[in-house]
Amino acid sequence: MNILTNLTNKTKMKERIKQIWTQLEANSAAVPGLFKLRYSGTSKCDVFLGVKFPETHRMLILKAPLTIGKEFNFRYEFRGLKFDKIYDPDDSKYLLLNLVLVDKQFKDVFDTLVADVLAAVINESDIKAILKNYSNRLIKWQSLFERFKQQGLTPEEQRGLYGEIFFLRKFIKSNSDFLNIINSWVGPEKQIRDFQSGTWSVEIKTTHQNNHQKVQISSERQLDTRDLGNLFLYHLSLEARQQSGETLNQIVDSVSEYLSTDFNSLNRFKNKLLEAGYFDQHRHLYEHTGYFIRQDVFYKVENDFPRIEERDIRNGVGDVNYSIVISQCSDFIRTEQQVFQTLMFS
Repeated sequence: MNILTNLTNKTKMKERIKQIWTQLEANSAAVPGLFKLRYSGTSKCDVFLGVKFPETHRMLILKAPLTIGKEFNFRYEFRGLKFDKIYDPDDSKYLLLNLVLVDKQFKDVFDTLVADVLAAVINESDIKAILKNYSNRLIKWQSLFERFKQQGLTPEEQRGLYGEIFFLRKFIKSNSDFLNIINSWVGPEKQIRDFQSGTWSVEIKTTHQNNHQKVQISSERQLDTRDLGNLFLYHLSLEARQQSGETLNQIVDSVSEYLSTDFNSLNRFKNKLLEAGYFDQHRHLYEHTGYFIRQDVFYKVENDFPRIEERDIRNGVGDVNYSIVISQCSDFIRTEQQVFQTLMFS
């Protein structure tokens, strides 16, 4: 399954999830207990959505054989969620493994989490593979829920996200294929580079204050062009000011408005923001700091561009981090038009 198909399926999943919640919560006048619906009538994966009354707690439920379910424990803690196991009231040979939403302020994030988990397990039939995929996805989402404890993105994370969205806005203004563009934004998923589709990649670097002329490279693979047709480095030199400039909230709203006529693209953009740790509950934290772009330049990473590649690393060396003096890269500058023309036809 290719990336576009997978992401389109997640959008459909979220629509299906909302339909099931509506159907289940219509039982609010019923007797207390657990009401559940199987997500798919054709899938071999026994996965359900449920609502427990009278608490109206939403639940993602995996059905597992008793012997296997007893051995499975998810020990990570989520703020606003809990994990529990109960005997299946319809079949004593099975356990129900329940991820329970106990804090309703996270319901939008929970829907995105559920869609992500479903995409990872729905086509599996082997319960051990299902539980492995399930656990791996929850570990990823546990780190995102932790951001609520941290009270929002750090200043560095805010600048980085602003830079990625600044590029994204330029991209969607240059090309009407919005959904493919949004899907190419893989920075929120902690991929090696921030944007990637097919044989091209773009890495975004933001600098500020006294570090405008030096960019940090986080690994030997980040600027490695092996298996890539085109790799660009986009450097933004930012100046942050209080009560002035464009805020993180404003650039998010700007892109949302631009995508407002394309529901699938807008929905995907919002999901990406959640994965990046940008939550509506934290908007008040980002409304006072604005950014000015002092300089933004594209560089084509090729040939003698100053960098360390994976093939340069000796055996036993790991965790390579280094910096590039950006003023030494002037021979590799490309215009915005050249870059987007290349991305369009790559």
